[in-house]
Amino acid sequence: MTDVFSAEKRSAVMRRIKGRDTAPELAVRRVLRAAGVGYRLGGCGLPGRPDVVMKGRRTVIFVHGCFWHGHDCARGARQPKANADYWIAKINRNRARDATAQTALEADGWRVLTVWECRMKTPGFDKALVDAVRDQAASAASD
Repeated sequence: MTDVFSAEKRSAVMRRIKGRDTAPELAVRRVLRAAGVGYRLGGCGLPGRPDVVMKGRRTVIFVHGCFWHGHDCARGARQPKANADYWIAKINRNRARDATAQTALEADGWRVLTVWECRMKTPGFDKALVDAVRDQAASAASD
């Protein structure tokens, strides 16, 4: 299958894909802010650079796009037709990197929540997210 874009156009399209402040990340932050949950961004010193860090709760949140992180849903299971070998290998590397980061964070005493892009479209997502954060805080207090 041939690419419908020239190499320059394809490169320009891929450059526009953001790595931070994506719509799903902003939605998660909006829910947390509305619930009065304090957080920081970046997590530069932590494995995997979590999207949201709640240092006092020792909890981090990763906001994952289903395609990029190989989620087992309709959107994530979609296999690219062009350059399939490259994309399959890339997604597998992303999944391995995610698992390594989660293991390292948990070994260091952090609680890890992963929010999938597809789950954000379900009714009651905001309440479920806040409940999960509060459950993590309650389990931290009982440790």
